[in-house]
Amino acid sequence: MIRAIRGASAAARVARRAGGLQARGVSDLAEPSEPHVATAVPGPQSARVLQELGQLQDTRAAVFAADYEKSVGNYIADADGNVLLDMYCQIASIPVGYNNPRVLRAAQGAEMARALANRPALGVFPPRDWAGVLRDAFMRVAPRGLDMVFTTAHGSDANELAYKAALMHHARTCRGARAASERELASVMDNQAPGAPDVAILSFSRGFHGRTFGALSTTRSKALHKLDIPAFASWPRAPFPQLRYPLDKHAGENAQEEKRCVEALERILRTHPVPVAA
Repeated sequence: MIRAIRGASAAARVARRAGGLQARGVSDLAEPSEPHVATAVPGPQSARVLQELGQLQDTRAAVFAADYEKSVGNYIADADGNVLLDMYCQIASIPVGYNNPRVLRAAQGAEMARALANRPALGVFPPRDWAGVLRDAFMRVAPRGLDMVFTTAHGSDANELAYKAALMHHARTCRGARAASERELASVMDNQAPGAPDVAILSFSRGFHGRTFGALSTTRSKALHKLDIPAFASWPRAPFPQLRYPLDKHAGENAQEEKRCVEALERILRTHPVPVAA
């Protein structure tokens, strides 16, 4: 993907020098200078689409039906021709905007087509060039001290894997060099200790970490996100500083708020009846 984008960029530069029309790229859409609202939101076309979709899926959270062919840059279009400045960005997953020509070129390339068509099980049958892809895409921007990468599908998935890594590291630290015992191997199949130990992940008030099963036990933003879902009851919650702005006008009270939260966190880590792995 990264190499495809770079290759597309190089091809576009060549086309521009040659004066070719292909320099305009896959998308000829021009980003508008301002929003355009022609109907109520949702409009009649969106309402019709959502009514039809509602026969197949739960659409209660849907705002409108998007027209991704006409969405461009920072603006999202809907089925009624409204064009809105998008502050949501598909949960912050499209930082380079809608119908970005370089992304579209890469998506239409052979490299992307092979990845989508063959859907490799990366842990078992990685592509021959996968190490280069990881180095190019991730390792050049990796935080200092982190020299390994594990790719996932989305943010909640990434958090789930991070939790599992922390819990496995904690267990192996406690176990030491010995292998897992027969008792551990048998008890884990019944979701019982010692194979399934009571160990916690600590999260902070108002934090959102996703809606998958484990991540929900650390999500603390809205009750509706968690309602009716069994949770890891022993996973603690610590307060997160609620600062006042502008910061320079509330320095004293913000310092007190941060001190209060740090003390509460330290108290939880010191006294919580269940070990906190992360």
